[in-house]
Amino acid sequence: MARKKSSKNLVQRLLESKKIAYTAHTYDPDVFVTAPEVAEGIGMPAHQVFKTLVTLPDRGKPTLAVLPADASLDLKALARAVGAKKARMAPLAEAERMTGLKKGGISALALINKGFQVVLDESALGFDQIAMSAGVRGMQVVLAPADFIKLTRARTAAIAREPTTDNGLLSTDY
Repeated sequence: MARKKSSKNLVQRLLESKKIAYTAHTYDPDVFVTAPEVAEGIGMPAHQVFKTLVTLPDRGKPTLAVLPADASLDLKALARAVGAKKARMAPLAEAERMTGLKKGGISALALINKGFQVVLDESALGFDQIAMSAGVRGMQVVLAPADFIKLTRARTAAIAREPTTDNGLLSTDY
């Protein structure tokens, strides 16, 4: 007898297997592209929706920096948090190659046990629930920060700063 194919993705199946409460929100990834736009698309404040950036410290494992959608990454603070002297952003093509995920779908929840260390901005601890990519473009999951930390073995640190612009582009954002 053929098995019925689940319509849930990898992250949803993971959360359910660990009995972690979550809600999933979908949005049109062609309309809502940037992290702040995604927050708007799912009806949550941008500071409560977290994006995942792939970074490369000068020592140690590649790192997933998870920070609010409306913030920029402080690379010096991230380097300190992982015991490195410096860290740099992985270019988008390299981030997609390293993770096997596309922009808008990169998620620490989809990359558990894939060799990445995870640093969550400490501002997440101020919320009962935070949203982040479900590992696919067009879907976010909302869960408790404590559950995210437990699943990903994330450490928390102050790695976010107010957004800065350079020629009109948000720095450290894909």
